[in-house]
Amino acid sequence: MSMPMLVIQGTFRAKGFRPDGDTIDFTPDDPADWKLVPGTRPVLPRSDGNAAIRMEGIDALETHYGDKTSPTGVQHQPLKLAHAAANELLTLLGFTDFHRVEPEPGDPPNPEAEKIISTIPEVTHGYVLARGADVFGRCVGLAGKGFPPAPNGYLIDIDERALKNTANYQLVKAGLAYPTYYSEFPELLRASLTAAAATARSAGTGVWAKDVTLTGAKVSGLDSLTTDDGAVILPKLFRRLKDYLDLNRPDPSLSCFRAYLAGASEDRFYLQGKPELFSGLHHIVEVTDGAGPHSVKMTHAAEEIVFVEK
Repeated sequence: MSMPMLVIQGTFRAKGFRPDGDTIDFTPDDPADWKLVPGTRPVLPRSDGNAAIRMEGIDALETHYGDKTSPTGVQHQPLKLAHAAANELLTLLGFTDFHRVEPEPGDPPNPEAEKIISTIPEVTHGYVLARGADVFGRCVGLAGKGFPPAPNGYLIDIDERALKNTANYQLVKAGLAYPTYYSEFPELLRASLTAAAATARSAGTGVWAKDVTLTGAKVSGLDSLTTDDGAVILPKLFRRLKDYLDLNRPDPSLSCFRAYLAGASEDRFYLQGKPELFSGLHHIVEVTDGAGPHSVKMTHAAEEIVFVEK
């Protein structure tokens, strides 16, 4: 199935925001273009016309996830790789220099951490190929530097050539983002990202040098997922583990994790080659109780899963 995407020209900005490897802020040349984005949900821009872009088809390691009032506060995955993805996204979109607020080892949590405090240039020119908006009012789409594949305001079907010119594709090719698909993202584009991910995985680049999503992550607490030598796993699995550990404190056991996933079945998805619709990640997550910490893994690779839009 193909779904046309809206071409929107404008500028990317990072200063004052917390971009990560799959989110960036964008202001159309004409903010009224947000009202033309396809789908049933509206994009919710700020008063200056700026809105967050949720990069379609990819998921990068978390640099800041969660509520600062939660038991474990705002958390991140191993920052070296998480920052590598965020830095590459900014570079791909034309920023030649940038600096963020980074916490010092041993310091208490800093609410300003991860905020970009300066960039060169201040903004970069580019485009978004918008497919719709998510439940948070972010625009879901592909992002690229320079000139778009069609004039501003056109609804077009995106081919493989146009995809390969976007930062989305380049991040997967570099091994710095996992392919993560939703049902309205065209199958042809999924196949192209899957091929790029397979090449990066074979070369052991980026996250693929350390990824244990399919082999198992030893989880003795949140630290085993957040420190520099912590387990590198699919960000969606990390987010579910973080939320579970928040509810289960101070016990780090994962003995009820699959039950938690089943009870909070917000994730609905199809698996490659299977017609049935699954509800809950417990269908594809295994927890093993060994002599030491629990081990958790997924039974299917990210590119085999197609999530249903919420």
